[in-house]
Amino acid sequence: MTESLPSAVAHRVLDAVVAITSNLDLDTVLRRIVEAAMDLTGARYGALGVRDGERLGRFVPVGMEDSEVEAISHWPHGHGLLGEVIRHPHPLRVDKIEGYPAASGYPAGHPPMHSFLGVPIQVRDSVYGNLYLTDKRDGSPFTQDDEAAVRALAAAAGVAVDNARLYEDGRRVAVLEDRERIARDLHDVVIQRIFASAMTLMSTTKHIDNEIVRSRVEEAVNDLDDTIREIRSTIFALQATTPPEASLQERLTAAADAVTPALGFAPSVIIESDDSSLVPAEVADQLVVVVGEALTNVARHARASRVDVRLKVTDDAITLSVVDDGIGCEGIDAGDHRGGLHNLATRAEALHGKLAVGPAEAVAREVVGARGTGADAATTGDGSSTAVPTGRGTALVWRIPNA
Repeated sequence: MTESLPSAVAHRVLDAVVAITSNLDLDTVLRRIVEAAMDLTGARYGALGVRDGERLGRFVPVGMEDSEVEAISHWPHGHGLLGEVIRHPHPLRVDKIEGYPAASGYPAGHPPMHSFLGVPIQVRDSVYGNLYLTDKRDGSPFTQDDEAAVRALAAAAGVAVDNARLYEDGRRVAVLEDRERIARDLHDVVIQRIFASAMTLMSTTKHIDNEIVRSRVEEAVNDLDDTIREIRSTIFALQATTPPEASLQERLTAAADAVTPALGFAPSVIIESDDSSLVPAEVADQLVVVVGEALTNVARHARASRVDVRLKVTDDAITLSVVDDGIGCEGIDAGDHRGGLHNLATRAEALHGKLAVGPAEAVAREVVGARGTGADAATTGDGSSTAVPTGRGTALVWRIPNA
């Protein structure tokens, strides 16, 4: 594709291709693609949008100051002019963005831009994303040579992205295999040894006459039981039960499937999500752990015949609820500083959220947003409320802001 380019431009394209293909880290490759395209065309701003269906699931911007980035309310989702390249995956060159029919303005805080060049990046037989460039530094519009150079770069970029993804998948598989091995060792060795120590201590209590000493031994046994529960929670996070590219639905379903034998039935797993919402990878990892721990608690305590796991994602919040039809939750205290519920509350608080546990109807109404007044019945992760009353069925709601 460089044959039709001027010799000097063709050499610059080839140098850019060498630069972007010399690294196998996907994040680095994506940024280098944008930087190379900006260098070839003299663009002031550039970005690479990774497609997620008919929208942008990821956006890699280059050229803006940190203060400019912080001022932007949100990255483009793929509407307007950017959406044109998504809907029609062909190069698009616009001399003046203002007044162009498909233009739809900018997110709040976004700097104004004037000229535009968009080129799709294809990986194998599908469009992976789009390369966007705006505003040449000399103020002139993008030229046909600019478009040809970026098209040639995009062709090489598709190969570089494919290689980086294959390398990343290979690393993920290796990591998942290591995590599975560690999970097995934790379950088969560490938990068994702690359990044996706890049993040994318990068997000695009947031979201890001193009440204070016997009480301390019993406290140590309780601490060991809590440690076992926390290790089991860690095992849920480590186990490789889904492929590297699994969706969040598949990951949550796999976490539920792992507890199905202990429950005696399969929980239902439902995800409700606004089109404009995305769950960050680090939050998705937390959700998988929360589902595993919550369902383990149900299996251990609830005597339930049904459990519904529901994840609701909006622009404002990410809400995970686990509701069972068991014997109720008398005595449950999510603010207790030991055990699995405290672990879940801590995870929520680290993300500026909260955990609520209580009678199913009361908590579901109060936290999920239905009518009713269950605030006094719910026990939140900060331990601020009193003990919850007895009721049939328990709801655990883990909710964080969708920043």
